[in-house]
Amino acid sequence: MFEYQAPPELLRDKVILVTGASSGIGRAIALAYAEAGATLILHGRDVAKLEAVYDEIENAGGNEPAITPLDLEKAGDEQYIELANSIHKEFGRLDGLVNNAGYMGALMPFQMQTLEQWHKTLMVNLSAPFALTKYCLPLLQQAGEASVIFSSSTAGREAFAYSSAYTAAKHGLEAFVQSLFLELEKTSNIRVNTVNPGPCATPLRKAAFPAEDPATLAQPEDLVPVYLYLMGKDSLSENGKAFSAQE
Repeated sequence: MFEYQAPPELLRDKVILVTGASSGIGRAIALAYAEAGATLILHGRDVAKLEAVYDEIENAGGNEPAITPLDLEKAGDEQYIELANSIHKEFGRLDGLVNNAGYMGALMPFQMQTLEQWHKTLMVNLSAPFALTKYCLPLLQQAGEASVIFSSSTAGREAFAYSSAYTAAKHGLEAFVQSLFLELEKTSNIRVNTVNPGPCATPLRKAAFPAEDPATLAQPEDLVPVYLYLMGKDSLSENGKAFSAQE
């Protein structure tokens, strides 16, 4: 596992948006960031699940979070603009963005996959991180030192059979982040990096590998250290890099 011990209040006074925060890795990241002093903006589709995470943060003594439900499969420019405007109105800036939400679906030969399934996979895993980063860019530029983290996958760094759309989307995400790094490194206070969580006991993994014993996998909480490191002051020199949570 990636080794990092976050100092107390590492993220004090930081405003951070985490997508896919209702369960799995996103939930674990949000809870860890709140414990480190950040104010969280929790994204997901299921309001009830987001409210449960909201309650966990408040009951643990964290700053009051905000909830922003959005269906990444169906959202267009207007919805992303509205989301960014609401963050600007309430907070005025964004210190961090974790593009973590993902979709994989069942494994199958590419010729059995429908165009609708292909589009959904690319929309959630590639187009949504592009759109969120694009429309949140002015908010990130208002921060002193901003960090954008993209949850990638082993499928973003290797090729796998029976997951063509997911593999294409995650490879595309890695390439997009490299282009983003080249565009922003000389002109911006924003650093961008990817994280490969590795095999982990999450709903996304369960949908793809239903017979797998989740007890044999890393738990979402095990992956938090690299996300804490990349969001805090100790990673100010890290930019345009590909990290692994289970290295």
